[in-house]
Amino acid sequence: MKTWASINQKGGVGKTTTVVSLAGHLSNTGKRLLVVDLDPHGSLTSYLGYNPDEIETGIYSLFANPTTNPADVARILLPTRIKNTYLLAASTALATLDRQIGSEKGAGKGLVVARAIKAVSDKFAYGLIDCPPMLGILMINALAASDQLLIPAQTDYLSLKGLDRMMHTLQMVEKSLQKKTPFMIIPTMYDQRTKASTDALATMRENFRFNVWGSVIPVDTKFRDASKVGIPLPTMYPYSRGSLAYKKLLNFLMGIQEKHENAKTQQQTA
Repeated sequence: MKTWASINQKGGVGKTTTVVSLAGHLSNTGKRLLVVDLDPHGSLTSYLGYNPDEIETGIYSLFANPTTNPADVARILLPTRIKNTYLLAASTALATLDRQIGSEKGAGKGLVVARAIKAVSDKFAYGLIDCPPMLGILMINALAASDQLLIPAQTDYLSLKGLDRMMHTLQMVEKSLQKKTPFMIIPTMYDQRTKASTDALATMRENFRFNVWGSVIPVDTKFRDASKVGIPLPTMYPYSRGSLAYKKLLNFLMGIQEKHENAKTQQQTA
């Protein structure tokens, strides 16, 4: 099971849209998917038809009663509107976790999600994590559980400033976890008609070079139409600009994965 996390400390840059859109495309491959909502706002949970205010089991329950028993984790998975896709849902109670855990002395709270995902990893081909826009125990859990980080970044000035902060956070958490996870910046909401957008993209590529995806996710009003009815854009409008862009991103990510797997196989047979 390969796990990708959509992460950025700035809100409104397309984290949830990235998870939902990639899930929409991946579901068409026939593979089973696990999507994980670690944001107390519960945007992904809401998108998929559940109310975070009414969720009694889900991610929060894993922190209250940590488990690596596959049956225990499987019981809190929720079916979704996306075929072959199950959800570990967020509840608004997640907002209290940092305060609660800060008063506890128990170790291992940064690995709760990683252990839960591992417990059911044989049931899924891919995992997609939607992260909160702040550094805390939930973001640390996402980083610990992920094989690849996707950093959606809106092509504007404020998002560029947020990327500097995100890079600093990654360095701190990597040092703490003693784990270095590959990351890729995904330019989102790109509007080639505006100088602000084109200038921001050029600066992003100059500042972060090989860590920026070579293409972009364009502005597309159909993203709003799809989210209104809770259906992934690739399912509702498969040939829209946004859907085709995320298909291109998925193909790129799968190409990276194939290279890594081939390199690993060569090392094992050498």
